[in-house]
Amino acid sequence: MISVVGIGADGWAGLPPAARAEIAAAEVVFGSARQLALVPGDFERVPWPTPLVPALAGLLEKHADRRRCVLASGDPMWHGIGSTLVRLLGADALRVLPHPSSVSLACARLGWAVDDVAVVNLVGRPAALLTPHLHPGRRVLVLGGSPPEVAALAGDARVIVLEQLGGPDERVHHDVHAADPLNVLAVECGPGGYATTPGLPDDAYEHDGQLTKREVRAVTLALLAPRPGELLWDVGAGSGSIAVEWSRAHPACRAVAVERDPVRAERITRNAVALGVPGVRVVVGESPAALDLEPPDAVFIGGGLTAPGVVERCWDALRPGGRLVANAVTLESEAVLTRWRGELGGALTRLSVHRDTEIGGFTGWRPHMPVTTWSVTKELS
Repeated sequence: MISVVGIGADGWAGLPPAARAEIAAAEVVFGSARQLALVPGDFERVPWPTPLVPALAGLLEKHADRRRCVLASGDPMWHGIGSTLVRLLGADALRVLPHPSSVSLACARLGWAVDDVAVVNLVGRPAALLTPHLHPGRRVLVLGGSPPEVAALAGDARVIVLEQLGGPDERVHHDVHAADPLNVLAVECGPGGYATTPGLPDDAYEHDGQLTKREVRAVTLALLAPRPGELLWDVGAGSGSIAVEWSRAHPACRAVAVERDPVRAERITRNAVALGVPGVRVVVGESPAALDLEPPDAVFIGGGLTAPGVVERCWDALRPGGRLVANAVTLESEAVLTRWRGELGGALTRLSVHRDTEIGGFTGWRPHMPVTTWSVTKELS
């Protein structure tokens, strides 16, 4: 059994008797150099290596015949080492003694309700992950982010620095350029941001015209029906709008955008970062050869429908219960959809969008090219 003890900036003085007893009984204690310096004792102190995760199993196994204790910041199960150890060893191998998390302490100082605050963990992650949380009037706590970078990304938001929470050097201030490394950032959002529903404005994207238009995009995402943890293939991704909005549906949604044009592929990456989903993976290559990928839960084919083998490869790779949606604007690609609908079933829908435009001193309708959509769900085996 490994003891996992949460510890705050107040160190030994802030630990309850049970936590102190676990540390005192240990023969070897693991933790960061800062954490190990906070506790007294004659045990062996083993600082975490960098990178930690690849070395963790071997390090623990090396000391398997000794009483082991792991120090964690705050609550070990809140973006902490405790969750990593559970994935590695299982919950039965651990005894976890949590300390108040930095989130709880920050909310206590600010008078914010913990259940009404978004928490974004930027430890070792790109700051762009904050973007989807920046909505007017919302409150966000940021862990591990660069204060100047977060402030720049947050724009007109009010950023509060809470450092050394719970310790003798605790301080709350607004100077993002003079923040202690042990900090939590509180963001009170100002105006701006995009809605959480599918169908972002077309001008939210950088594109060269290869863009699924807003109204069609909203329908397409509804048919793809993203669920947390699912993987999408966006084949012939163009500007990547379907992959981006799939990923925005939930932080656990994943997407691979496949695009043969390297210039467009770079544009997809920029769009994904700008709209807060930098985890979208971009694969440059011709389909179906480029589709040697993890089996998807959903597939969108926006380009390359007439290329031999594309639909077959996508359908064969699709997991049971998965959804496939394909859009066509030409007669040739529409014929492909009609043939596959006859073989695999599903439904065809014709979408026609007209937008208002000025005609002299009056207003009229300007039609966009109609889009034929085929959607089909693979039966559960």
